[in-house]
Amino acid sequence: MNPLRPVFIALSQSARARRLVIHYGPMRRLARRFIAGETLDEAVAVVKDLNRSGILATLDHLGENVAGEQDARRATEEYQQLVQRIAQESLQSSISVKPTHLGLAFGEDFCYDQLRAIVRTAQQFGLTVEVDMEGSAYTQATLNIVHRLLEHHRNLRVALQAYLYRTEEDLKQLIMRGGSVRLCKGAYDEPSTIAWRSKKQVDASYARLMLMMLSEQALQNGFYPALATHDHQLILQAEREALRRNIAKEQFEFQMLYGVRRDWQRRLAMDGYRVRVYVPYGTQWYPYFMRRLAERPANVLFITRALIGG
Repeated sequence: MNPLRPVFIALSQSARARRLVIHYGPMRRLARRFIAGETLDEAVAVVKDLNRSGILATLDHLGENVAGEQDARRATEEYQQLVQRIAQESLQSSISVKPTHLGLAFGEDFCYDQLRAIVRTAQQFGLTVEVDMEGSAYTQATLNIVHRLLEHHRNLRVALQAYLYRTEEDLKQLIMRGGSVRLCKGAYDEPSTIAWRSKKQVDASYARLMLMMLSEQALQNGFYPALATHDHQLILQAEREALRRNIAKEQFEFQMLYGVRRDWQRRLAMDGYRVRVYVPYGTQWYPYFMRRLAERPANVLFITRALIGG
């Protein structure tokens, strides 16, 4: 695990650090490696380019922890407009939302109403809504809302984090329902009481959960796996497992982040796999940018070299 991770997670929550970074030109330019832009038009251009390369997308209008209910309602309307724009442009893209962006702080029922409105709009256009998973304080509430929505809607997918001890049981429940899961390693700084801390442990957990998602029982139940990782060893293991189990390439997908491992994105797409790239945009990019730096030492080295060189 990146030893600087706790530092960058703390910085992601610092208002002072945020002001410094967003007004520092070189850092704003470097953030564009991971952020499609601050406007929807910029993000749409990125998605079109990905689609031309045979790569799917997930658009996310960045935002989290809104200050009031009106802000959450405004975010809901913006996501509904985003769905319509995707349909109008004939983009091959789903959308991703964070529950705290939709007012989870004001209660599960309030957030459920906002998310249900988005899911209903997306359903009209045949689009999927991906529900992001935030820090562990929100895990249970997020899953409560997702399970309620699954009673009436199938066009949604929820992210689960492999570093949490609880995830195996959460995944079993979603497999039983025939839902869809985006499995990632986890991007927050969680304590050892609830999460594995070492890379070796997190990798082992991811591999175990991935095999559950690719099991015959899961696929026969209508479960759709989305494997979100940039770890080439895990990707190769998934490829071997799919080949061994005779799993068709359209029965699952790989997911990656915009600006990360573009070589593997292209390689997998050229080999006929379904590849989906998470494309974030908007003015509220700072916390997301800090979490990307927290995830991998390579990202920090990239930024350091660019700053020294620039």
